[in-house]
Amino acid sequence: MSRQISLTVSDDIFRRAEVMAGRSGRNVADVLTEAIEVSLDPLALAGADARPLTAWSDERVLAAADGAMPLAEDILLGELLERQQANTLEPEELETLRTLMHVYQEGLLTKAQGLSEAVRRGLRSAPLS
Repeated sequence: MSRQISLTVSDDIFRRAEVMAGRSGRNVADVLTEAIEVSLDPLALAGADARPLTAWSDERVLAAADGAMPLAEDILLGELLERQQANTLEPEELETLRTLMHVYQEGLLTKAQGLSEAVRRGLRSAPLS
């Protein structure tokens, strides 16, 4: 199910969405919808243990704190980001980039939450800033 809403964004955000829409051959509304979905998806922790971190086992918390993107995906993500920066990204590669960015963001959030919980439980010491 979808709902239609009215949303006010700054001129700067709208211009950036227009540029992205032009580069990807999509309309601005679709770009903004996707941006909202991507930014909120990590909060759902799809595919992760849906229980609160406080209910996770020590082993699960430490695994989350030590999590990393698989090397092959990390390398591909870096290459696609470089190509995007150089404006040489092919349209069909854009979806792969979006997917990898989503995986990266979700993993980063899970890692941060795992580390925070590990420190809270005394399983790890707090990182030095």
